[in-house]
Amino acid sequence: MSFAKLSASIAKRGSNLCIGLDPAVEKIPPFLSRHEDPVLEFNSRIIEATSDVACAYKLNTAFYEILGERGWRTFRETLALIPEDTYVIADCKRSDVGNSAKQYAETFFGYFGVDSATVNPYMGYDSLEPFLGFKGKDIYALAVTSNKGANDFQLIDVGGKKLYELVLEKLSQWNTAGNIGAVVGATQGEYLARIRTEYPRIPLLIPGIGAQGGSVEDVARAIAAEGAPVLVNVSRDVIFAGNGEDFAAGAREKALYYKTLLKG
Repeated sequence: MSFAKLSASIAKRGSNLCIGLDPAVEKIPPFLSRHEDPVLEFNSRIIEATSDVACAYKLNTAFYEILGERGWRTFRETLALIPEDTYVIADCKRSDVGNSAKQYAETFFGYFGVDSATVNPYMGYDSLEPFLGFKGKDIYALAVTSNKGANDFQLIDVGGKKLYELVLEKLSQWNTAGNIGAVVGATQGEYLARIRTEYPRIPLLIPGIGAQGGSVEDVARAIAAEGAPVLVNVSRDVIFAGNGEDFAAGAREKALYYKTLLKG
């Protein structure tokens, strides 16, 4: 079943909240520097404080790649700390020709064993096919992102339709196994509502509330609408809610706040 693990995690926790484990080193509480791996210790405390609230965690690989070999070790060891029944996304936004895409898929689904990965569909079906071949694994393809640059390509008119609409049409055609979702930014409220109505069977990953200023009301309506599971990611506003010895308690408080808020 498509996104079965995610659906089960949402139901168990009564939460659509995904927490982004994006540990920018300069923002980690200074006292953690006494640990051998401050980033891992930071992630460990965030997970311990929020694992009953978050139905999923999303790890943006950029914050680990910047640390080189040690960062990839931290990435792997962080995954081991997340409860097995919690959905895990590698936010890697990979895309390449088929043979290279196969290596990316093997890396994240085979080696790291995450449940889902973000991908860029710009190169077409053969760049996604290797990811889709992994049984029990899902992808989230970029559709309408939260950044201002979405206007450069995603929202331009192409033959009477927005480019993102053509992307979603293709994703729907390719979604024969039910393992394709779409990334739709919370800052794109007008398009979010339309996508939820026109493509109710496509699971959505919605970033952009919190620090990016997306509308919680728009997102709550998307969650309430009948259809495939909706996952709402918050990163900075949760994990950096506090900066002292009790930073994890601050993260938990903010996670509970968003869990309640998203229920509308």
